[in-house]
Amino acid sequence: MLIGRPHDIPSSEITPERLYLRRREFIGTTARAVTAAAVAPGSLLAACDRADGAAVQEELTPFEHVTTYNNFYEFGVGKEDPSELAHLFTPRPWTVAIDGLVEKPGQYPLDEFLKPHTIEDRVYRLRCVEAWSMVIPWRGVPLADVLKRAGPRPSAKFVELTTVLRPSELPGQRRDILDWPYVEGLRLDEAMHPLTLLATGLYGRDLPNQNGAPLRLVVPWKYGFKSIKSIVRIRLTDTMPLNTWQAMQPNEYGFYANVNPAVDHPRWSQARERRIGEFRKRPTLPFNGYADQVASLYDGMDLRKWF
Repeated sequence: MLIGRPHDIPSSEITPERLYLRRREFIGTTARAVTAAAVAPGSLLAACDRADGAAVQEELTPFEHVTTYNNFYEFGVGKEDPSELAHLFTPRPWTVAIDGLVEKPGQYPLDEFLKPHTIEDRVYRLRCVEAWSMVIPWRGVPLADVLKRAGPRPSAKFVELTTVLRPSELPGQRRDILDWPYVEGLRLDEAMHPLTLLATGLYGRDLPNQNGAPLRLVVPWKYGFKSIKSIVRIRLTDTMPLNTWQAMQPNEYGFYANVNPAVDHPRWSQARERRIGEFRKRPTLPFNGYADQVASLYDGMDLRKWF
């Protein structure tokens, strides 16, 4: 039987905290973690949220995996580096700048930045360019609400987002891994789409440091590297931003980064993916399963060219 999540139930009630925290008692190695997640109590199916109100039932990725298997190069290149080094980072106090082509630019303390907006609970798939995926219960505010409040000028066409630069707390930034700070971008219509979320939490709690505290982007139809973490600046511009991975390896990472099983990464196939906690791979869905909601954004575009 499929167990759905009514839209008015908060993500904190999907899997009780007492259950997912108990996993630490018996999860040791990665192999044992996968086995334990398959039989752990409180493992429920949830409805992956859609802008049109419909939903698809999918099993949530256990909290343990969501918070210990991460790409966050500011901490290091290993998947375990973010969770192991997260204690070094201080996510508060926090200020977010909104500037560029907006009517109301400013520097906003995080609570003031979030206060006018309704915090929402959403369950989204997250698909990594490395061909693994998760299903995560997020909490946050639509990016569109924040941008409308700032008042985009008619000439604004793109949104550029920037991660905090704090090498004293983020050891990966002390190394020449990427050009710091990390920068990402969206076309304005992508940023204004109702699926695009500024996440402040997951599993009913504040974002852990390793997952991008205190504020990160979630764009569920794009590869995970587009969902920039620990955001300190949102700038509207009339020119396409050069995102960090595109600048570093333009033959492998484009600006759009829409999940596309028909366009392989130069070093691996994108046709299938491994859901974390599962052994068998599954077919990758176009636009990560959100095609009926977002494909129209790219009408007329050659998605092999504009990857």
